[in-house]
Amino acid sequence: MQRKGIISVGNWVVDSVKFIDIYPQKGNLTSISGVDEGLGGCAHNVLADLAAMKSGLSLYAGGCIGDDDHGRMCLDACRRLGIDSSNMKVLKGESTSYTDVMSETGGNASRTFFHYRGANARLTAEQVIASKSDARIFHLGYLLLLDQLDKKDPEYGVAAARALDALQKQGYETSVDVVSEEGDRYREVVLPCLKFTDYLIINEVEAESSLNISLRSEDGSIRFGDVEEAARRLIGLGVRKLVVIHFPEGGVVASADGRCCSAPSFSPAREEIVSTVGAGDAFCAGALYAIHEGYSLEDLLAFAAASARFNLFSSTSTGGAPTLEAIKKYLETR
Repeated sequence: MQRKGIISVGNWVVDSVKFIDIYPQKGNLTSISGVDEGLGGCAHNVLADLAAMKSGLSLYAGGCIGDDDHGRMCLDACRRLGIDSSNMKVLKGESTSYTDVMSETGGNASRTFFHYRGANARLTAEQVIASKSDARIFHLGYLLLLDQLDKKDPEYGVAAARALDALQKQGYETSVDVVSEEGDRYREVVLPCLKFTDYLIINEVEAESSLNISLRSEDGSIRFGDVEEAARRLIGLGVRKLVVIHFPEGGVVASADGRCCSAPSFSPAREEIVSTVGAGDAFCAGALYAIHEGYSLEDLLAFAAASARFNLFSSTSTGGAPTLEAIKKYLETR
């Protein structure tokens, strides 16, 4: 079978974004200047961004949602966007996952997340393996936020690795994304998955935690050369084809055949940024499209960075998602 398209399985979340001037110290108060609600989570965001491109690529969704209004929001979004939702599992008596996002509107535009795992916590390796589609790329995310997949496995180290191995044996090219969290679980959850991963697409914080290194100088500036070395190290730990590491200042991609390149981002002026919610997923969606279509490493980074740039002009995770034509036009005229 000639596989084509992308399936994204993992987190489905309802994001409630609260806009605040500054995040308060513990015990203090801050005012909410506005509220916006939309769907989020790795699986949704990547698919919604890909669907917005209107490229004609076949898209498939998978994951667990609750039998509630928020779960119906997820299914309605799939129908509206033309995404095959036959691998979505509705769980009776469970709530769809949600996140309260505190988005600062001041100088640093940072975000703080309060997450309820809900139905996402019940997505099992067996359900992932049983997903049916004609897609070429199987994108799984976020590791560290899918309780059943993050569990230890006696043979593979972690359940997600067992699922990824089975998916590769079914003929999929596997892609993995990770959530940014505080803690020391990266090495025990992420590293066992690498040898069953074709494409690893993560940010610099996740790369740092996975390798127990620092990629920024004391003044906070990114060290591009160190990021390139980190990407090569992750290839050395088992990733089969590509490692892509993105960060606000740009991105790096390394391939298993020894090639590596980096590029700056296309960030607008700080005052133009509405929110950074979903920017990483928009970069990931752009990278996946470029991978699927066989772009060069340099063009992959440019396309992904442009996809992320459009996202910054919206308050929700995917509200700024551009069409394929818009991305190409931007890249031609920048």
